[in-house]
Amino acid sequence: MSAAKALLVAAAFAGFAAAHVGSPDVFFQGKAGPYPVLVSIRPPDAIPGVARIEVRALSSDVQQVELTPTPMTGIAATHPPAADIAERSKADRQVFDGSLWLMSAGSWEVHVRAVGAKGSGELPVPVPAVALKMKPMARGVGVFLFGMMVFLSVGLVAIVGAAVDKRRVLAMAITSGIVVFALWGGWAWWGQDASTANRKLYKPLEISATIDDAGQMNLRITDPGWLPLRKLDDLVPDHGHIMHLILVGWPAMDRVFHLHPEQNAPGYFSMPAPSIRRGTYRIYADIVHDSGFAETAVGEVVLPDIAGKPVSGDDAAGPSLPADGYRMVWLHDSAKPIVARQVNLFSFEIVGPDGRPAPDLEPYMGMGGHAEFVKEDGSVFAHVHPTGSVSMAAIGIASPAAMMAMHETRVGPVVSFPYGLPSAGRYRVFVQMKRAGKVETGSFELTAARSL
Repeated sequence: MSAAKALLVAAAFAGFAAAHVGSPDVFFQGKAGPYPVLVSIRPPDAIPGVARIEVRALSSDVQQVELTPTPMTGIAATHPPAADIAERSKADRQVFDGSLWLMSAGSWEVHVRAVGAKGSGELPVPVPAVALKMKPMARGVGVFLFGMMVFLSVGLVAIVGAAVDKRRVLAMAITSGIVVFALWGGWAWWGQDASTANRKLYKPLEISATIDDAGQMNLRITDPGWLPLRKLDDLVPDHGHIMHLILVGWPAMDRVFHLHPEQNAPGYFSMPAPSIRRGTYRIYADIVHDSGFAETAVGEVVLPDIAGKPVSGDDAAGPSLPADGYRMVWLHDSAKPIVARQVNLFSFEIVGPDGRPAPDLEPYMGMGGHAEFVKEDGSVFAHVHPTGSVSMAAIGIASPAAMMAMHETRVGPVVSFPYGLPSAGRYRVFVQMKRAGKVETGSFELTAARSL
């Protein structure tokens, strides 16, 4: 195979890519001590900013929920502020709402402490905090401030003119010049400050892929420039792998590969290419830094037909063809609409020829399954687990005990993924579940309605 046959199309898609692409909300299902809870966090899109938090108690004996934010690492992580008490919903007594300030960009965790009849327990939830946009000044505020500027400027010149008996015109002219110079200086300072803030807006990592003559897939992550402290030599394994590489056939979304290349050097990865049909593929590469900050590098590549080895181990390709009459099904009420920005449990199972659930499901990389949600225009990508959208590596950094408690040794028969689609539109969901030693991949379509 000639290297020239692997036509590379590098791309950096706009949107939020810390942990996911276009999907900033955090969903996490776990236990705060003896209490199972489902936590939904909407991080701020400007830093400092306020994160909105909803905690749904999955048992009826939770009496109070306390929320505390801390950086995930560093000295501040050991000095938490006073906890905020979440407000209990009047409409649903098992739902608690709260908000917390996140003061800087980076890896944070929200400590959810549940108190009830069985005592208290805490669950740390990692939250990536990044500035995504600069919020414009409200039009009314801008008009008011402009009017005040004109009023004060004219008033200052008038006061100087009234206070000087001789050479009044000269004094007013000099004052006017000083005022204009001061306004120009303020405008320049404002522009420089806005430029500095704009440079701090999150910029996703980019990834490119090529196939060499030996059939090796070579990947390179590049940093378009964000924070000076961002590095690529600090990656930690997530589910046992440094990178989770998702290739999606584009634009049909009819093929998906879930692969795990090895790291050769900071920013460089490779693996033997599996058998791939020619076409365009969107690239989504999940990595986690040792701070707990998870990112998804994005790109696009045009590949030729590749006669590689069949996928094996934790690698998967699909959709899988039915084997022995078994198939993967999505358990949902078709009459109930899926609404954007509302958390849902997406449930799947593998059934046999007799319609009964498969009895031989196995853990797949320590979980009941993995799911990838992809929007038809490519603006959304999310890699989700039965525990939610948070990477297990981030959980391990926040709380090793919590991570061990979530490691699944028994699976099924139904595997569910808590997730809220970030926007209305059509999506494709790819689900990997393991049965009888083989990873099966299902493909499902859904449409999310607009939130009210």
